[in-house]
Amino acid sequence: MDMHSPSSKSPAKAISAAKAAPDLSAYFSTTQAIAALLHPHAEVVVHDMINDRIAGIWNAFSSRKVGDPSNLGQDASLRTDELVIGPYDKAERDGRRLKSISAALRDDHGERTGFLCINLDMSKFDGAIEMLRAFATTATPMPDVLFKGDVREQINLIMRDELVSLNRSVSSLTREDRRQIIARFESANIFQARNGVPMVATALGIGRANLYNILRSLREDGAKAAEEAPVKKSRTTRTKSKS
Repeated sequence: MDMHSPSSKSPAKAISAAKAAPDLSAYFSTTQAIAALLHPHAEVVVHDMINDRIAGIWNAFSSRKVGDPSNLGQDASLRTDELVIGPYDKAERDGRRLKSISAALRDDHGERTGFLCINLDMSKFDGAIEMLRAFATTATPMPDVLFKGDVREQINLIMRDELVSLNRSVSSLTREDRRQIIARFESANIFQARNGVPMVATALGIGRANLYNILRSLREDGAKAAEEAPVKKSRTTRTKSKS
């Protein structure tokens, strides 16, 4: 079938019935353009709502043809003010998943006389997604025996986790963000490893002096908190004994 023509017969002749068929041919150039752009993955259909027939069809992988029943019926919900319905899921007879959308067509008086429906065959996309997922995912976690001594790899993993958690890139990190990430490195004993400081500074995109300043501030805050903890505990104990 010529993808630029809905049928070898004229749609107007094919749907001549007892009721006067609405003139939907003004929409055919639009549907032909959509069908050409999405060929061969999208079936584009123009439905005559007055006679519940197909007025035009392009890239017809559903085996329907002009003049076939639309099977839309005369449901009142089809005549609401909603101009676009979807996208929504459908299925082809062979089980392929379709992603569809429908747009209402109106005559010169604003009356709804038809629908333009686009059925996008998602099977190729679904197959590509599954293939990419298979390549992108790993079957087993990282083996510790190979990487537990690799400081650079540990830094990379921590950076990845923290950037995802913060939903930021390295260039958009604030000073407070860097403090949080450096605290994570400190708890993982990264700075005890050889070249840990310069590697972390490089990963964060800051100078070593800046890193040392933040690290010193974190350690001072930690020491202060540790000193205050017994004081608070003793005060709590005395309060309980008085009561």
